[in-house]
Amino acid sequence: MRFGRYVLVLCVLLCPALAQAQDFGVMESAETIDRGNFKLKVNPILILRDDDSDPGVALVAGYGFTDTFDFEAKLALYDGTTIFGGDVEFWLVKDPHPVDLSVSAGFHFTNSDFGDQTGVDVTVIGSHALTPKLDFYTAIDMAFNKYNDDDSNYTQVHLVPGIEYKIHPDLDIVAEFGISLNDNGNHYISGGLAYYVR
Repeated sequence: MRFGRYVLVLCVLLCPALAQAQDFGVMESAETIDRGNFKLKVNPILILRDDDSDPGVALVAGYGFTDTFDFEAKLALYDGTTIFGGDVEFWLVKDPHPVDLSVSAGFHFTNSDFGDQTGVDVTVIGSHALTPKLDFYTAIDMAFNKYNDDDSNYTQVHLVPGIEYKIHPDLDIVAEFGISLNDNGNHYISGGLAYYVR
C-alpha cells in the first residue's frame, strides 16, 4: 500500500504543466452516503484566474450501496466547457476515531472549445465533527488529464478546506476553497446544497 502512494505522488510531481479548468470540486466531508439513500447536490463554482474569474456549476447525484461505499454521477458546466463523470468513495476510518478518512477514485470526460479531454480523479478527504451539525474537512483533490487529439497530459492538484453544515436532517450546506498546488490549475471557491432522499 505504501508503494502505491509513493508512485501516485511521483506521478503528480513529474507530469507536465498546462493550465486548465477545475471540474466538480470536492463539496463533502469524509462520510459516504448512507446505505440505500440518494443524494442530490448542486454547487456553483467560481474559478479565480489572475486576470478574470470563470463561473460554473456542478450537479451531482449519488447513491449509498453500503455503510462505507457510494457512487456519484457528476456534471459540470462552464462557458465553452462541459465535464461529466463519476466516482466511487470508500469510507476507510470512522467513529470512534476523532478524524474520518475516505478516498474516492473516478473518471471524467471534458468537451471543451480548447480540446476534448479524458481524466482520472483521486481524492483523499479527512474530516472532523466540530459539533453535531458542523463538520470541517480538508481534501487533496487530484486530476490526471489527457488531451484526446495529441495525447499530451497534465495533472491538477488542489488542497481543499471546507465546511459542511446540517440545516435540516435531509439538507446540508457545503462551502469550500480550492487552493491550486501546481501551475496547472487555479484557485476556486464553491458553495452549495446537498439534499438526501432517505
